[in-house]
Amino acid sequence: MKKWSLFAVALALIAGTALLLFQLRAHPRLGPPGIKAEPIPGTIAMKIELPERVLDFTSTNVPEPAVVSGYLPTDTSYVERRYFSPGNDIPIEGTIVLMGTDRTSIHNADFCVRGQGYVPENKTIVNIPVAGPVPYQLPVARWTVRGTLQQPDGQKVEVSSVYVFWFVTKGDQTPDHFTMMKRLAGHLLRTGELQRWAYVSYQAPCEPGKEDAAFERLARLIAASVPGFQLSPDMSPAPAIAPR
Repeated sequence: MKKWSLFAVALALIAGTALLLFQLRAHPRLGPPGIKAEPIPGTIAMKIELPERVLDFTSTNVPEPAVVSGYLPTDTSYVERRYFSPGNDIPIEGTIVLMGTDRTSIHNADFCVRGQGYVPENKTIVNIPVAGPVPYQLPVARWTVRGTLQQPDGQKVEVSSVYVFWFVTKGDQTPDHFTMMKRLAGHLLRTGELQRWAYVSYQAPCEPGKEDAAFERLARLIAASVPGFQLSPDMSPAPAIAPR
């Protein structure tokens, strides 16, 4: 009899938790983002920007690709810029994806790189020092990805790319997708507020074997550009964690 009572209690707890999660998802209280953003009247989506000029980098705005607008939830906010530096004709792609009430706006980075025809070969976590009113170390994921791309003349060329990304919301940041999802769920259960996470990424194509030089170029751009679009953290930087 005691076992049945415990089983009934467990079922009641599971049902109660499921009901709470359903209610929270149906009527979420959306938290503030960790990046600088302006409300767009009549929609949950927000206007977000990446800096146009950073150090000796110039840039051009990249219109939202059709694959993005057709794949991401409609309340997603998106911006992409292509950065150029003197003496290097290979551009760096900078992108921010800001979720609304649908957390599926923020997806695993594996989907992004594999969707571009790349395969991750090396995954590490590194810190990039960010200057500003409150200097801090920004933990980011640094991936080396490789692929075979077909040229206009039909030839296939082996290419490499350095992909750097992290996730940020108001008062929190992490370079790990699983950690972000865990924190989002825990915060929602504790407070009833849906954190508004952003997925920030930079990518620099390069010749195989020149990944370190590409990363140094990336890190210089990131360190100088982050204060222009990301709010300074009001917490200690997240500890480095093993990549997944």
